[in-house]
Amino acid sequence: MPWVVGVDEAGYGPNLGPLLQAAVAVKLPAADPAGWNTLRPLVRRANERADGRLLVDDSKEVHKGPNGLAKLERAVLALLGPAGGTLGSLLGVVGLPWVAGELEAERWYDPLERVPLGSGPALVARASSPGVVDQPGLGSPGHKNEPSLDLGFGTARVSLVPAPRFNRIVDESDSKATVLARGLIELIHNVLADLPADGEPLVVVCDKQGGRNFYTSLVQSAFPDGWVTAEREGADESRYRVAGLDREVSVTFRPRADAGSVSVALASMLCKYLREVCMMQFNRFWATHVPGLTPTSGYPNDAKRFYAAIRGPMADLGLTKDQVWRKR
Repeated sequence: MPWVVGVDEAGYGPNLGPLLQAAVAVKLPAADPAGWNTLRPLVRRANERADGRLLVDDSKEVHKGPNGLAKLERAVLALLGPAGGTLGSLLGVVGLPWVAGELEAERWYDPLERVPLGSGPALVARASSPGVVDQPGLGSPGHKNEPSLDLGFGTARVSLVPAPRFNRIVDESDSKATVLARGLIELIHNVLADLPADGEPLVVVCDKQGGRNFYTSLVQSAFPDGWVTAEREGADESRYRVAGLDREVSVTFRPRADAGSVSVALASMLCKYLREVCMMQFNRFWATHVPGLTPTSGYPNDAKRFYAAIRGPMADLGLTKDQVWRKR
């Protein structure tokens, strides 16, 4: 049974708040790498009626409508998070090694924020070691009747890039796309380190990055000990094989990959959930310095309005533009 690793991002376009990328590994039958049929008894798509199963789909579909954040939270914490605790403990499980250190410098970040947030019922999972979930769905306090799950999840990893790190990478490379590329490489390296050395095939499925069609050099950087062959490179799909490793490896980039894969959908949902929680904290922090400030999602047009309102308090706090505003 192959390990199917889904990769997606949230927050690439905004000027305010962090960029999130995530990789989620699920062990699935070779005949069903998408995973929807295999996991149908336990997860449902957005176009199916609510019946107690976890809602897993493109994060935009899960998040829209009433209680969107609660719907994201329920599935994310059920399948990928530690058993109760705080935002800091969650990121301690799924975050790349440098994430905690980067966030310590962010004035808005509160690692003691309790999760679940209390916006609705949420399942949680218990991790035996960082990033490895061995007993998903044990149920959160107050929700003891939630069903237990046994889905064979291997690992979830997150790259959370706040503005200062984002700007440093852009300055070094003169390219916004480098931020995504570095994140993808780091996520794959960490996921591989987390997975058992069982020789099972590795199937990496990524959402297309910035509309590109050619990824050979990126895949080679992610698997430096392998030999990368491009099997197809086009607008609808870019697919690669990596030979010379201790397991079969394929890497595919597709537009809207989150709609076609449980693993990518979960990566999308994990990114979106953490991005929303971070923006909630970001807006709450700045509202304490600018009373009545309307919250922002950080996208360019509204970000300008928000940034203009916080420039005075930024100066009072000794914060520079590069510490708050993402350059591209």
